[in-house]
Amino acid sequence: MKVSLIQMSVVEEKERNLAHARELIAAAAASGADMAVLPEMFCCEYRNRAFIENKECAGGPSWRMLSESAREHGIWLIGGSIPEEDGGRLYNTSFVFDRSGAQAARCRKTHLFDIAVDGGQHFKESDTFTPGDEICTFDTEFGKMGLCICFDMRFPELARIMSLDGALAVFCPASFNMTTGPAHWELMFRGRAVESQVFALGCAPARDEQGRYVSYANSIAVDPWGTVLERAGAEETTLNVELDLSRVESVRRQLPLMSARRTDMYFLGRR
Repeated sequence: MKVSLIQMSVVEEKERNLAHARELIAAAAASGADMAVLPEMFCCEYRNRAFIENKECAGGPSWRMLSESAREHGIWLIGGSIPEEDGGRLYNTSFVFDRSGAQAARCRKTHLFDIAVDGGQHFKESDTFTPGDEICTFDTEFGKMGLCICFDMRFPELARIMSLDGALAVFCPASFNMTTGPAHWELMFRGRAVESQVFALGCAPARDEQGRYVSYANSIAVDPWGTVLERAGAEETTLNVELDLSRVESVRRQLPLMSARRTDMYFLGRR
């Protein structure tokens, strides 16, 4: 499966972001991608005020652009994330579209980014967003895929449940910052890949040093052995990576972690 991680520059104006994303999706499809992935909040700046100003319901401008692009180019599309309004609440939501442009999945960020690092980043997503309450997987012709958003990837339970449910890869639109990114970004994706024996892929916005929120960027693809297949730098780029999904079965056969779990001692349950 050929995947394009679109590490795009994000500006203040929503219309410019949507037009630019449409162009980059088209370029990814032209390069032979089966699936394209956009970054977290690709349609607006990453700040609470911008989330409110650019909120939209499913079926709104961003949703329509994503659906139309998937259909026009016949690719799978993970639409980064957008501020989705539903029932008077706001969610950090990623929509997935199949090759026909139909919505195949909806993932609402379940762990909100509320942090206060001494001498570093402070942010409180819960001032704006409501957390989702569903674990997201979706079926493709290549097999089952998992999806979470940014801070969610720090919680190994999510990736493990997706893996137990049959996911071969976990995709994560994200926007780590310059405090946590250098310390944890690669470590986190390699950890989730090794622990849950899946491909782990993160797609971030390009870095803008003059922006109000500075993205670490460094979009990444890691295989189930923990090997970094591709990693971007800070600039706008599209990271193209081919996933040999048979690698999942091979690694799981060599290191049978799932069958070796001591479920008589501990278990990972759902509500």
